Amino acid sequence: MTQKPCILFGVPVQEGAGRLGCDMGPSAYRTAGLVTELKNLGYAVEDRGNIAPASLRDLRHENEAIKALPETVAWTEAIAEAAYRAASEGMPIFLGGDHSLSAGSMTGLARRAAEDGREFFVLWLDSHPDFHTLETTTSGNLHGVPMAYATGRRGFDGYFPKVHAPVKPENVCMMGIRSVDPAERAALATTGVTIHDMRAIDENGVAPLLDAFLKRVAEADGILHVSLDVDFLDPGIAPGVGTTVPGGATFREAHLIMEMLHDSGLVRSLDLVELNPFLDERGRTALLMVDLASSLLGRRVLDRPTQSYRHTPKVNAA
Repeated sequence: MTQKPCILFGVPVQEGAGRLGCDMGPSAYRTAGLVTELKNLGYAVEDRGNIAPASLRDLRHENEAIKALPETVAWTEAIAEAAYRAASEGMPIFLGGDHSLSAGSMTGLARRAAEDGREFFVLWLDSHPDFHTLETTTSGNLHGVPMAYATGRRGFDGYFPKVHAPVKPENVCMMGIRSVDPAERAALATTGVTIHDMRAIDENGVAPLLDAFLKRVAEADGILHVSLDVDFLDPGIAPGVGTTVPGGATFREAHLIMEMLHDSGLVRSLDLVELNPFLDERGRTALLMVDLASSLLGRRVLDRPTQSYRHTPKVNAA
């Protein structure tokens, strides 16, 4: 894990979601003690406050279902620029805000990785793949498009900012998927995205599935970005989200993933998204998400030997 400072950005975007409240997410994370937890783990922390969207443009799309297109594009522009700059200075952590923010975080981070000559990977922890385009979305809620946009799917040109370094679909691993629309299912079938739905997790457990992906990242000497959506978790333990889908990850499954990510030493950036404090129960979900972020950054109950995922170059036999 990087020992550069953790750079926090609040992203109070709610225009991409179907209901109000996500704009309060950044404040909830701060109130739940994220800064204190990170400092207690020995990290320097720079809280750079909340990102503000870029200027609005008059954007209209023939898909009349789309909501808040100019606003979402303005947020994407600002977040991408912040991510691009911060990636060379420390470990950016984006406090959302709905999942549309990842359109900006992923593209900004991927641009920096490409300039540095590094492979960029994404672990997508979510109940949804968010693989709609502007043409295929029927809800019109643009928190359903960031992965399609970041991987260079068609239909965003002329609306969203140009993607300088599209994320390679084969470098994306989705875990916890359990709600996929027909258009997304058809599109994903033509890509190399690795998808571990909840059935795969039930049958195999999270450890071997994640282990295989982390080994791929390490072998490529890659940079790993983690995007954690509240609805990856079962709503029984994380009710503070507007898109609850039953049957999500358990408390221990989620913490095991975070612990394995820390042990790998590969994570360079993090999204914490879709927290809606208005729907939460006395901060329960915010506190859990802070706990998970702390596990990813190294908090553990007991010190124990850990497996290294760092790639060791092969040595040719004489």
